[in-house]
Parts: sequence; C-alpha cells; structure tokens
Amino acid sequence: MFYGYLPAILEGLVLTLQVSALSLLLAGLFGLAGASAKLSGSRAARWCAEVYTTLIRGMPELVLMLLIFYGGQIGINLLADRYGWGYIDIPPFAAGVITIGFIFGAYLTETFRGAILAVPKGQAEAGLAYAMTRSQVLRRIVLPQMVRHAIPGFANNWLIMIKASALVSIIGLDDMLHRASLASATTRAPFTFYMLVAMIYLTLTTVSILILSRIEARYSLGVKKAQF
Repeated sequence: MFYGYLPAILEGLVLTLQVSALSLLLAGLFGLAGASAKLSGSRAARWCAEVYTTLIRGMPELVLMLLIFYGGQIGINLLADRYGWGYIDIPPFAAGVITIGFIFGAYLTETFRGAILAVPKGQAEAGLAYAMTRSQVLRRIVLPQMVRHAIPGFANNWLIMIKASALVSIIGLDDMLHRASLASATTRAPFTFYMLVAMIYLTLTTVSILILSRIEARYSLGVKKAQF
C-alpha cells in the first residue's frame, strides 16, 4: 500500500519526535527566562522580553524559520570570517531545534508569566515573613502552584509545536514530512503519503492530549473548578 516506504517514514517520525522534544525543552528555558525578565524589577530586562515576545508572536513561523536559519548562518560566518575561524556549517537538526525552541519560547514566556501571576502574592509574602529565602519561596510555594496554572497553555503550545516541527523539512532536515515528499514524488501518489503523515500527526496530538489531561487532573487534585 505504501510502496515499501513506510519504514523510512517511521524513521523520519523518530527524528520528528526528537526535534519536538528538544525544542520543547529549549522553549521552556526561553519561556522561564522571558517570564522572569518580564516580572523583574529591571526596566531593561522587561523591555528586552517585551520586544522578544512581540516580534516573535507577530510573525509567521515559516518566515521566522527562514530568517533565523539563513540569517543565523550568515551572521555566524561573518564572525567566523572576521576572526579567521573558517566556514561554519550549522547542522539542520541543530538549526531546527534552536529555531523552533526560540519561536515557542516567546509563547511560553506569556504562559509562564500568567501562571506566576495567578499564584496569590500573599502566599509568597507569608513565606518571606517566615524567614524563607526568595529561592525557597520560589521553589516551595510559587513553582508548584505555577505548574497547575501553566499546564493548559503549555499543553496547547506542545500540540502546536509538534505540528510546527514539519517546518524543519524546508531547511533540509530529513524528517517524516521530507521523506513523505520524496516518496510521493517517486511513486506519484502524494495523497497516500500526505494522508499517512496527517494520520500520524493526529495520533501524536491525540496521545499528547490524553497524557496532558491526566497530568492536569493530577495537579488539580483538591482544587474546585468553577461552574458557569
């Protein structure tokens, strides 16, 4: 049915999952850094975080992918040429992970910022009043409650990120979509292979929703939900 290309596409699926997982980790780091900057007392840090989130969220992911990949390649090699390091070729895998992580870090910045603000300020003040350090207040009071508020937005970004991982095929990464494109061009059966990829993405997102729903339910134990 798939002309013998199914194993190759499944190998591409492994690469897609690797890109998505590592991008999520990097996006989480960018998101935490951005949220901390937006909530900090430094005006410069708040300004930099605001510029970051505004620019990234206001441009299409495809355009950003091309700009960051090609622009980053050019910028790094300008520095390399200046200091005599020779030509530096950025691997597509690293470029894809960094680009997607950087893009979705802007979205997670707002997710984490909103989750931190949702934690009652009085609880942190009570922790400080009990002689806890700021790091202890953050670790024992703020972060555990922040996770519960952040899970819905985090889950939504993860689902979008899985689908956005298909964009790495345009920068030369041999992922699932790229292999499906090669298979469809060889067999002249594009509908078959693109439908296969669509079903695989649908399966990934469905499984992710089920897992994240369980996690959200676990962190919401003892919390009464509002009824409308």
